[in-house]
Amino acid sequence: MGDTFWDLVARTGAEHPDRVVAADEHGRELTAAGLVTAAEVAAAGLHDLGLRAGDVLSWQLPTVLEAPVLMAAAARLGLVQSPIIPLLRHREVAHITGQLGTKLVVVPSSWRGFDHAAMVAELGLACWSTDYEDPPGPEMRLPAGDPGMLPPPPTAADEFRWAYYSSGTTAAPKGCRHTDASVMASATGMVDPVGGVGFGEGDVYPIAWPFTHIGGVTMLSTALIGGARLVLFDTWEGVATAERMAAFHPTVLGSATPFFRAYLDAHVASGGTLFTGIRACVGGGAPTPVEISRELREAFGVNGVVSSYGLTEFPIATSQSPSEPDVGATVGRFAAGVTGRTVDGELRLKGPQMFLGYVDASLDAGGFDDEGWFRTGDLATIDADGLVTITGRLKDVIIRNAENISALEVEEVVLAHPDVVDVGVVGVPDPRTGERVCACVVLRDGAALDVAGLAAHCLDRGLAKMKCPEQVLVVEAVPRNPMGKILKDELRALATSPSAPV
Repeated sequence: MGDTFWDLVARTGAEHPDRVVAADEHGRELTAAGLVTAAEVAAAGLHDLGLRAGDVLSWQLPTVLEAPVLMAAAARLGLVQSPIIPLLRHREVAHITGQLGTKLVVVPSSWRGFDHAAMVAELGLACWSTDYEDPPGPEMRLPAGDPGMLPPPPTAADEFRWAYYSSGTTAAPKGCRHTDASVMASATGMVDPVGGVGFGEGDVYPIAWPFTHIGGVTMLSTALIGGARLVLFDTWEGVATAERMAAFHPTVLGSATPFFRAYLDAHVASGGTLFTGIRACVGGGAPTPVEISRELREAFGVNGVVSSYGLTEFPIATSQSPSEPDVGATVGRFAAGVTGRTVDGELRLKGPQMFLGYVDASLDAGGFDDEGWFRTGDLATIDADGLVTITGRLKDVIIRNAENISALEVEEVVLAHPDVVDVGVVGVPDPRTGERVCACVVLRDGAALDVAGLAAHCLDRGLAKMKCPEQVLVVEAVPRNPMGKILKDELRALATSPSAPV
């Protein structure tokens, strides 16, 4: 695996120079040797912009070849890098860059109609940007310089080098401090041929989710270690994207309900000829509905969905194996090197992929127990065979399209609406996204509010589009206990009743 992330990149480039690590839907490919070369050129460009080891680079790129190149370039310089999901806007980006003390932000000048460069300028941050709306040319759309001027690469694998943010249960995103060693260890459950997915030579895995998610570095590590080929897609258009993915002859499909639904619909529309070489379907981020798993089993001949479990703080803690018979609702066994236990029903973990702690150190007291176990905030059981089953969440989060959304954050924004007197936000089951955000609101006398009107308000207040409520339920009162805590179970029951508006 190598001592540092750059060691992994460089060693793979030397030992397997012609192996294709990643491709994208624009017809470009990146070999292991090509990744080394492109990363060194980009690292030199960042160095020319004044970045030095230990400086913080925040970047917000779509899922295209430039993303893994920039990831490797930052590792080559020994920067602290903070990949930011492209859908996040002023509110979250200001919090992340302000907390980290970001020295430079790399963004598209605009992407999917949003002016990222203008946002960074409005935040008063140093920015490097270029066009990402038009199809790419032969050159990487990244800073470029002379690799011969680079300083020596970093040598320590246990220093803070990666900052990933997760909304969790707090309104402000929580920054998780990772090392080269911890992010590379997250690939263990992916490459393990016995207790994990077994990604290896010949595997092709299409990705249409944000590469800036911590899963991006997990899968890049997986490709470098195991030999799988990643195919990157910068937009997700349901069945249309699934059809484009099929042209690359994938062997593994993932990773959440909306993606699986599109794969199935595209495959059925083709008469069962679209995806013919699938050996596994992998899921993560949220439970896969039983019906979807059954359909995948029938369509592709796989053992349902291979589930895994992890958090931004502790990526890929458990995994199932495609070779096992369908093990139902479990998330498999602990990855090699990981140990877990339950305390009062809560799952607690230790292992090599565990983060160092939060960027806001005041959060560490609640994140770890006195013995150093990470407190996941999730309820679980561990049976005699070591199979882990997640039974619930202590955290008040909504998992939509495999992304965590803080109900508290949405509640604060909704409550700022002039016609809203009180609000409770809950997640309710959704066949397309896993869960959808439902705002249960008490309105001022004579007022009315619909989804479009509330979405406009939330976007105006700086809330990311993916977090905006998709369902509005007007209630007479938000149920609370004597201490004032919202009774979310009662709200969910109201929101899922047959008479509730959808």
